[in-house]
Amino acid sequence: MTRHNQTLFNLPLFNQHQFNPPQLNQVAIDQLQQGQAKRLSLLWLWLQQDETRLAALMVCQKVMQQQGITDWLISAGFIRNLIWDNLHSMTSQPLNDIDVIYWRDNNPSSAEDQAIQAMLIKQIDLPWSVKNQARMHLRNGDMPYISCADAMSFWPEKQTAIGVKLASIDDLTSAEFQLQVTSVFGLSCLFDLSLSPNPKRDKAIFNHRVSQKGWLIHYSKLLVTE
Repeated sequence: MTRHNQTLFNLPLFNQHQFNPPQLNQVAIDQLQQGQAKRLSLLWLWLQQDETRLAALMVCQKVMQQQGITDWLISAGFIRNLIWDNLHSMTSQPLNDIDVIYWRDNNPSSAEDQAIQAMLIKQIDLPWSVKNQARMHLRNGDMPYISCADAMSFWPEKQTAIGVKLASIDDLTSAEFQLQVTSVFGLSCLFDLSLSPNPKRDKAIFNHRVSQKGWLIHYSKLLVTE
């Protein structure tokens, strides 16, 4: 059952021992609309240039694979800010937190979140924040979420509802992965430098977050739209 729209892109393979994945090949470009291909190519390039984000993806894939979790993403500012930084010709800002979301309903407890977070920190000391979306609906007053993408579809601003992960192409022992990009509202709303409220949420929450986060001050090209 699907309760939302999402855009899922699979980018070309790379080996887990490589920190410099290949550029989008022509076959991948031909499979996408021209505009989306350009955006994906840029996102791919920017990720390649950011060693911390690449390392975070590799480590998260390793830990999630060990835990048998397949529905997971590194989401929100991890990708949103990377795109905005580059579109503003800024050096990527330090990661204040790394939002790792996953969906597993057999043990939706904060204890499991903390255990996974500890595993990630043991691998690489970064500001990880891990949340199982199978219980986040309780905090937000929603119906239960059925996946990570479903959970993101309720987030206050459209531009934050994006996530990436490395996915094994064949089985759990494969050393080759695809970068998967999941964007609930598509990539264009990020690349056009708009900032838009999600109609599923009270706009007051959006307005508070825009003020609290200081996005319009830090990113001068952003424009609030409906």
